[in-house]
Amino acid sequence: MSWSAPALKLSARDRFIGWSPEQRKQHLHQLAANNRFLILPWVQLHNLASHVLALNIARLPADWLRHFSHRLLLLETFVDNRYFAGTCYKAANWQHIGPTQGSTKQGKGYRYHGNPKEVYLYVLDPNFRQIIDCRQQPALSCDRPSTQTKVEALVMLLEHCRWHPQLTADLNLDPFDLETIAKELVDFHQCFHDAYGRSEHHRLGLAYFSGLMSNAEAKSVEPIALEFLDQKSVRSLQMFMKNGRWDHDTMLRVHQEMLAPLIAAPDGMITVDPSDFPKKGKESVGVARQYCGPLGKTENCQSGVFIGYSSDKGYGLLNCQLYMPESWFSPEQEKRRRFNMVPEDLVFETKQQIALRLINEIVAAKYYPAKWVGADAAFGSDIEFLNALPKDLLYFAAIKSNTQVFTKKPKVGIPPYKGHGRHPTKEKVLPGQPKPRTVSEIAKSGRLSWKTVVVAEGAKGPIIAKVARIRVYMSRDGLPVGDQQWLFFRQNDDGKIRYAISNAPKKISRSEMVKASTMRWPIEQCFQEGKSQVGMDCYEHRSWPAWHRHMTFVFLALHFMLRMRLRFKKNSVVDGSLGSQNTICSTSSQVAEFRGDV
Repeated sequence: MSWSAPALKLSARDRFIGWSPEQRKQHLHQLAANNRFLILPWVQLHNLASHVLALNIARLPADWLRHFSHRLLLLETFVDNRYFAGTCYKAANWQHIGPTQGSTKQGKGYRYHGNPKEVYLYVLDPNFRQIIDCRQQPALSCDRPSTQTKVEALVMLLEHCRWHPQLTADLNLDPFDLETIAKELVDFHQCFHDAYGRSEHHRLGLAYFSGLMSNAEAKSVEPIALEFLDQKSVRSLQMFMKNGRWDHDTMLRVHQEMLAPLIAAPDGMITVDPSDFPKKGKESVGVARQYCGPLGKTENCQSGVFIGYSSDKGYGLLNCQLYMPESWFSPEQEKRRRFNMVPEDLVFETKQQIALRLINEIVAAKYYPAKWVGADAAFGSDIEFLNALPKDLLYFAAIKSNTQVFTKKPKVGIPPYKGHGRHPTKEKVLPGQPKPRTVSEIAKSGRLSWKTVVVAEGAKGPIIAKVARIRVYMSRDGLPVGDQQWLFFRQNDDGKIRYAISNAPKKISRSEMVKASTMRWPIEQCFQEGKSQVGMDCYEHRSWPAWHRHMTFVFLALHFMLRMRLRFKKNSVVDGSLGSQNTICSTSSQVAEFRGDV
């Protein structure tokens, strides 16, 4: 039998005593812990354990006072109820006061082991509360709901989670910072509690969210459940994502409300971009043979339309919708739509129509003031899409290299009748007038005035590009359409030229357009971080609800990463170098001219 110093913190014991943290520091030395009690198994004497325990306690206070000069008030011990019932302690008049949390001291922190022990106390001095000057607190119920216990166990497990190495590397975290991240993650997830229908949903949601943030090789339902829950929870987590009765729309709204103070600014940019996910088979919702960006060809994949936001303060993803190819709305696909829980009132929409609706929703919510709308070439090459954008916003949209424009507005009219055939009825560019040219031809013409500018500050110094701009008219069916606009060229250090069109006013400075060109690309950074770090493309869900719920959790993961960058004072602004591998270190993407006037 041996005795030692007591546990530093013990919830059940501390509530039983009723002392404050300051009182615990002052009087903790007046407790002792029975940390070893061994009777060899071949010794078979009735009541031996309780008898020896009572004899030992009878002489312990005097021995303790003589050796350590401290008067003992109470004794404590732990019983592992997987192997023992604590009978000898009960027989020796020890009191059972509740379980531990299932963790053990490790260094300056705690390690969760998942095996709570029962706590027993023995009162040596009945007046111990008068000596300490405290009052007993109500004991926590030992019959807590199993779900609550499981949630608490999961929370403790997160303190020792293997977080994604890129997150820990970016933030330069030490072991104590990792414990802080675990607490921050739990507190952050608690903000979305109202979206869940039951406590079990909260537990499953926390596990899924944590799984996306972890260093798990696969970030689909089964490996997440096995890592953070148990084998029995695999099915529960699958049902939670597919048809669990919880409101991911509420979760998305709260995410938008919480993210806005971190990144919203009056001159921000709402961005839209598709992202594609290669898939095998034909059963996943929305899957079809269509152009797949990651593969660079037509292949079996799903495609989503994503809305992001960027400003000098930071960036993030706000909303998305899975694109459903028109073939999915045929009568032959009705059974598959029902199986994948596609909303009955969903109708076919092009990606441009989806994007316009989502952009208008963000504008209407008024959380994200903006000056710009940024779009990739899939949207920028669509004149109807650009014309349908909110009128009080400027657009800066990428276009394809074969897009045709007029550098001078030609005269158009109905050509004269040639004396045979049908009389012409359609307007055309009249003979001798300027013809449309592709933007790539204009870039190679040698007539542009290129300026070298610093587009951002990188880890290895300024990121430099060459830019040029001219006023043009867009061309459709060989005719000029709309008002005069800016055609913007940007050549990076890789030699490739990117093209964009903008309805910005004629007097806008070059530096402001350069800045707009950098603000469009954080959404690509979101995709890169999402797919490389938080499992954006690792899902195995087939249903409509599960796909959107997965993406919502991805948004939350990126949101949390931004908060951690701010918490640990790290960079949260993307490199605006259009494919450059440099990393932005400054917290601002202000643009400066390298040489030349604006």
